[in-house]
Amino acid sequence: MEIALNSYYTLIIAAAVMLLGHWLVFRIKLLSTFNIPEPVAGGLLAAFVITLLNATTGLQLTLNSDLQTTFMLMFFASIGLSADFTRLKEGGRPLVMLLVLVSLFIVLQDVIGVGLAALLGLKPLIGLVIGSITLTGGHGTAAAWGPVLETQYGITGATSLGVATATFGLVFGGLIGGPVARYLIRRQDRKPLPQAYERTNIDTISGQPRHEQASQSEEGKRLTFELFDQPRLITSYAVIETLAMFAACLISADLLSQWTRGTALELPTFIWALGSGVVIRNILTHAFRFEMFDRAIDVFGNTSLSLFLAIALVSLRLWELADLAGPVTIILAVQVVAMMLYAAWITYRFMGANYDAAVIAAGHCGFGMGATPTAIANMQAVTDRFGPSYKAYLIVPLIGAFFVDLVNAVVLQAFTQIPFLQ
Repeated sequence: MEIALNSYYTLIIAAAVMLLGHWLVFRIKLLSTFNIPEPVAGGLLAAFVITLLNATTGLQLTLNSDLQTTFMLMFFASIGLSADFTRLKEGGRPLVMLLVLVSLFIVLQDVIGVGLAALLGLKPLIGLVIGSITLTGGHGTAAAWGPVLETQYGITGATSLGVATATFGLVFGGLIGGPVARYLIRRQDRKPLPQAYERTNIDTISGQPRHEQASQSEEGKRLTFELFDQPRLITSYAVIETLAMFAACLISADLLSQWTRGTALELPTFIWALGSGVVIRNILTHAFRFEMFDRAIDVFGNTSLSLFLAIALVSLRLWELADLAGPVTIILAVQVVAMMLYAAWITYRFMGANYDAAVIAAGHCGFGMGATPTAIANMQAVTDRFGPSYKAYLIVPLIGAFFVDLVNAVVLQAFTQIPFLQ
């Protein structure tokens, strides 16, 4: 029996799943420890319940796909609208170097995924799902690429596999970052800070007394915006202004997707949404001196991602993954080892082989396997114990917040165009 829900009921279920996820994360310490997103926590529980109902009654629940697509496009548009390339100047040469290292690792992740998938008798493109689509891209990219791989390349269960793999990445990204950094720091013979350091008013990120931080310039606050729960003062005009930019991105993405269909430039619509956001952001900022309201963009983007994930997770068909469990476990194990070795021997060395580099390596483990919040959590754990690293907190969030998604989109599109992988 199949139950098809319209957009109203789909939105109601998505909101309910988000509230359920919030309650679970608040109540279960393990979920908050590993930074599991609230829609993922609630959505996976809902998916398991629906899977149980399917096994016992044959029930299948179908949610409104148009609403899901809209939220997906808005999320990727928000990434583009946040991508101000002048921020490259703030990080300077270390930021560019880290971006190069991260880009090379994205390629390595996909080579490992595709190669092992072929060796284990799976379709090679499944390796992308167990590669940078989920491990670097996270849940949003997983749920976006899933339908593309299912409809265009015939990979059954790509969305379900992607969300499950992205959740695995979040957990292990948080598990491996600290040990990698501690291994590197011990080689420097650096001692942990006195325990009293953590209980004083000294901030472990900047090394400044916390009462002095209140007088920091706005520039200083903005460089560490990922670390503070700042209020988002959004007026009705700001909402309309922000919605107009999102609408422009979605219209541009739809038109470009139609115009390029069947040509060599054909790309998934969400990539056009991301690219349109980048163009709109930088034209408005640099050509017209328009002051972007980043907080409003962030709120719209995060809300869209949460609703999108909630709908995608409730729509999962976990029963389609049974035959993939063994090979997927092998590939994921190799990916974890590859991330640890790359962070310890490549990222660390090329970023300076010093304490800052060790903290950056922990951050790379975070967003290389999970997401930017995981990277921040990894670095916080290290700096709480061994001291501040302003350099790491400057460049890692900039890379993880949006640059990595731009690179990942290009790499994935290139892999899907390789004939012998299809």
